Amino acid sequence: MRAGDRRAPGPGTAGASDGSGPSGAASGARERSAIEDHLAALDAALSGPARVKSRMLAEVRDGLTDAADAHAEAGAPSRTAAAARAVRDFGTVAEVGPAFQRELTIAQARQTARAVALVVPFLMACWYLVGATAEDAGGRLPGAVHVLAANLGGLAAVAALLAAGSLAATGAVSRRLATPRQLPLVVAWTGTTAAVAFAVSALTLGAGAVLAQDWPASALAGTLTLVAHTRLAASARACRHCALLTP
Repeated sequence: MRAGDRRAPGPGTAGASDGSGPSGAASGARERSAIEDHLAALDAALSGPARVKSRMLAEVRDGLTDAADAHAEAGAPSRTAAAARAVRDFGTVAEVGPAFQRELTIAQARQTARAVALVVPFLMACWYLVGATAEDAGGRLPGAVHVLAANLGGLAAVAALLAAGSLAATGAVSRRLATPRQLPLVVAWTGTTAAVAFAVSALTLGAGAVLAQDWPASALAGTLTLVAHTRLAASARACRHCALLTP
């Protein structure tokens, strides 16, 4: 076919600007960019549990998309303008970020408090069994080990009680009373205290159990304690970071 026989694209062909051609795709990309850029900025400004943060940003994305659709139906000149209006109405990161960060900080504090409240009693029971097993095997932990372990165990128990109280204060109680602003920081240091207590108790009781010639139980309890120390320390550090970001 000769070049002169080719007909110009008509309505409904691939070159039409009905949203399916290059111009429509570019417009859709700009619309997505306006919303996604705002979400990316909000994501970078916030810190907290990954699952909670991901769910929060997904809800924001859905809200902005619905708002953009509403602006388009109300007569916005383009989808790009509709998305820009939706983002503007939603508010800047500086305006909405603090409220989102407070929610994430509470979620991180609950996560840290839950870890302390669950892990501390379990590990205390493990180390009690180590001491009991060592004595049943004919060995005896040195008196200094017993004293230090008792003090560290008491410290860990206090941390567990504080963690349980923090869970209550950020849960059902928070529906009636406002959560104290300093509570997440208290939870963070509670988790740090428990993590340090576990690290020292693992070394102390591990050495004592070796002296008592009880390797298997001490090795298992020491491994569990090391894992717990790592998890608690990381959670407490994240909680402290969130607390410092919260106004």
